[in-house]
Amino acid sequence: MRFDLIDLRLFVNVVDAGSLTSGAERSHLSLASASQRVLGMEETLGTALLVRRKNGVQPTEAGQALLAHARRVLDEVEQLRSELGVYGQGLQGRVRLLCNTSAMTQHLPRALAGFLARHPRVSIDLQERPSEEIVEDLRAGLADLGIVSDAVATTGLDAVAWARDDLVLLVPPDDPLAGRRSIALADAAQRDFVGLAAGSPLQEHVAAHARRLGQRLAYRIQVRSFDAVCAMVEQGIGVAVVPRAVLPARRRPQGARALPLSDAWARRQLLVCSRADARLPRNARLLLAELTG
Repeated sequence: MRFDLIDLRLFVNVVDAGSLTSGAERSHLSLASASQRVLGMEETLGTALLVRRKNGVQPTEAGQALLAHARRVLDEVEQLRSELGVYGQGLQGRVRLLCNTSAMTQHLPRALAGFLARHPRVSIDLQERPSEEIVEDLRAGLADLGIVSDAVATTGLDAVAWARDDLVLLVPPDDPLAGRRSIALADAAQRDFVGLAAGSPLQEHVAAHARRLGQRLAYRIQVRSFDAVCAMVEQGIGVAVVPRAVLPARRRPQGARALPLSDAWARRQLLVCSRADARLPRNARLLLAELTG
């Protein structure tokens, strides 16, 4: 059996992407080269590693076994790279970091900019995911660190409190609700809403809690940034659920009003998580110390 690191990383990328084409792109290989490498691995093992369908690929039972071993090998290589990186100027490390919407847009940018400036040979693979998926990916070894809401179970992970991330209901300045001190989502569920684009983890989180109330939120418009959400609300287009942290420190007197949500799920703490059963690569430990220090 003669697999090299390129083969193993390609296979992991293909499975993670669910597509041979996307896996090849992540691995910086042509589709023809990637296909030939996967076929070569299957011929070497004498069994299929992927089930190929019109909408993508999935690992077979043998592919799942290879995937687990490939992740361990690549983790060890990253650990080796991180440990030796302090001795050689040519080596570069990478940290795999997953985070939810609030962390991605508000809390992380400044912290990561400072870290990258101090560690010029380290890169960060940053991806936005729902908190539920982040903890699953951490347990599966798909990431080094994750930033999640404390609403999800972090069993089997090391978790450190990081930042408050309470949600508020943003309403237009002249809205009848603007004078209230707080509000429950159920009391606003029949209003027109402004939200983030479909697929946003925060949007899915709010929609799930609305469904538990037997409600379906009606969106007049969905945009791509919190700045756009706030601007739409300020113009009276609708109301919106946003993290308090996204609001400007000094809102204009005529700006939208932020009402604390009284629902328990809206009072959130962000946690920095890592696997408890595995030693983190040196660069991930450095980033963890940066975030939690």
